[in-house]
Amino acid sequence: MALEMKQSMRLSQQLVITPQLQQAIKLLQLSRLELADLIQQELEENPCLEEEVEETPENASESQGELHEQAKTEDHGHEHANDEVGTAQGEMKEPANFDWENYVDTFNSSELEPREHAGNQEEVPTYENFLRKTETLHDHLLWQLGMGDFSNQEKELGTTIIGNIDDDGYLTASIEEIAAEKNLATQTVGHLLSRIQDFDPTGVAARDLKECLLLQARHLGEDAPDVSLLIQYHLPDLERRDYVKICKATMLSEERIKELAHLISALEPKPGRPFSSEAPQYILPDVFVQKNGDDYLVSLNEDGLPRLQVSNFYRRSLMKGSDVAGQTKEYIQDRLRAAMWLIKSIHQRQRTLYRVAKSIVKFQKKFFNEGVSGLRPLILKDVAEDIEMHESTISRVTTNKYMHTPRGIFELKYFFNSGVQQDDGDGMASEAIKLTIKNIIEKEESRKPLSDQAIVHLLKAKKIDIARRTVAKYRETLGILPSSKRRMKS
Repeated sequence: MALEMKQSMRLSQQLVITPQLQQAIKLLQLSRLELADLIQQELEENPCLEEEVEETPENASESQGELHEQAKTEDHGHEHANDEVGTAQGEMKEPANFDWENYVDTFNSSELEPREHAGNQEEVPTYENFLRKTETLHDHLLWQLGMGDFSNQEKELGTTIIGNIDDDGYLTASIEEIAAEKNLATQTVGHLLSRIQDFDPTGVAARDLKECLLLQARHLGEDAPDVSLLIQYHLPDLERRDYVKICKATMLSEERIKELAHLISALEPKPGRPFSSEAPQYILPDVFVQKNGDDYLVSLNEDGLPRLQVSNFYRRSLMKGSDVAGQTKEYIQDRLRAAMWLIKSIHQRQRTLYRVAKSIVKFQKKFFNEGVSGLRPLILKDVAEDIEMHESTISRVTTNKYMHTPRGIFELKYFFNSGVQQDDGDGMASEAIKLTIKNIIEKEESRKPLSDQAIVHLLKAKKIDIARRTVAKYRETLGILPSSKRRMKS
């Protein structure tokens, strides 16, 4: 078979995501704190970018003079494209052969649409978070080991034991494993482990839940023997609330069993919880929603976000043209292009976030009036069609964004719910169904808890038609035990 080379022409369309468009898309999904960090980084790296300062009368007259001079040269208003990321067009285009010398001044004169101020701004909550280095569980245990009356050999072994304690406070290695690693007798390791189990927090270094609770029960004073008895031999019966069986086995009264069960429920199953090494995540809402009569007003939280502008010094340098060397002019143009694109991307991010938030408030107005029970089913497509954007854009702009409402702070994604169709034709959100299930279980008789199938029948009476497995899934999500473990036996 002969091979040959030939040339051919073919016309095709291909979507190319430019670095500028990638940046615009990235900005959409940044949280407010991440956006503030990015702006600060750009201010440090780009000399043509600076934070907007309060305008003085002298600066105002100077800026007006420059604008007037620029207006004489060319009317280029048509160069401003208002296409947003995620629209039907789906891209932000950077015009070819663009005249940045004329563009920089005009774009700076455009501002975001004035945000709506809902009522007295003093009502808007302030957030002051102070960070400090959090002591980890291992740090706390090693400090106690160092301050205790231990020999150097015991401290070395103790360090190994503490190193095998997880963040919840449980020992993850067996005594035999530690003894083999250190070439010591298991009795030596066991003796030191019992001393470490006396450390704070109470219950630390246990090997399972039962041992953890027993370690804590030792500190309950006169109740310790009875509590230890129940933990040692009747934990499964306590879980099933089979108090009659416990009474027969222990000769204790039912009231006494209930009292001891209450004490056990107050013990900490994860002693290391207060020393969690996870960094706290502070929520700063991106959007405020405030009630104004029968309506709800939406405003963006712009506090702490610097307003950006192009440096006047570099604008004037670029306008001089011939007075600037070739490479310098090219560098300034490149930095100006990056600065203006960042400003435009932030502008569109804020405008898109505002439009999405307004659409959510419109769809979920019943929630703001009635609470979770009024939450209606809502999907990305509903908001996308309402504001004429793509679903992927709605997904990005609702990621890590929070809304401060009269009913609390919610992630924007909270308002998007799957749901079921009711018999009357209205939809009901999954969160509202979960609340209904929770209310039903709270009102049940403790001695005759409702099965999942019984809950299905009660929901049908409320015109909510869902399957038994769906009820079970929602119940587990709510952290509610099945009926067999909720039953209070007589």
